[in-house]
Amino acid sequence: MAFLRTWERRLTAVAGLLPVAVAVNIGVGEVVARLQLPLYLDSVGTVLVAALAGPWTGLVTGVLSNLVWGLLLRPTAAPFAVTAAVIGLVSGLLAGRGVFGAWWKALLGGLFTGLVAAVVSAPIAAYVFGGVTGGGYDLIVALLLAGGQGLLEAVLTQSILTDLVDKALTFLIVWAFLQNIPPRYFERFR
Repeated sequence: MAFLRTWERRLTAVAGLLPVAVAVNIGVGEVVARLQLPLYLDSVGTVLVAALAGPWTGLVTGVLSNLVWGLLLRPTAAPFAVTAAVIGLVSGLLAGRGVFGAWWKALLGGLFTGLVAAVVSAPIAAYVFGGVTGGGYDLIVALLLAGGQGLLEAVLTQSILTDLVDKALTFLIVWAFLQNIPPRYFERFR
């Protein structure tokens, strides 16, 4: 019976947090995209959910975020649901290994996740969108193409540069948030 109460408490906490995380991902991601910044910042909610509730919940949050965002505002977001899933999964696995225990661990976790995200997203950006997805980072791709790089090479280079910074910043934001919430809040997800 205690197991059922624990499961019910956890499910309620996740059900309350997940739509907020999706809204944060879409809201912040859309603002950054409209400002044409060379970042994404569209996975803060995904990483937060993964840190609190685990990798599978992070995966679901990432996928839902990109699919809803793609349907409502930015069609180019939907194919990157694969990348968002990987970000949720990897950040949840890293959280389970204590990556959010110190700022420097969060930074390293963000860099690692950024590298993985770049490798997953580059072929999508290159082959689905021809390297042009409508973000501020498209200028980087154009400069690399003008410099003689091939399409996949240019998109991968841009993705690595952008995702390393983006995910490091995302992980530091989540780390700072986790440092400032009451410990009893964590119990809802255990």
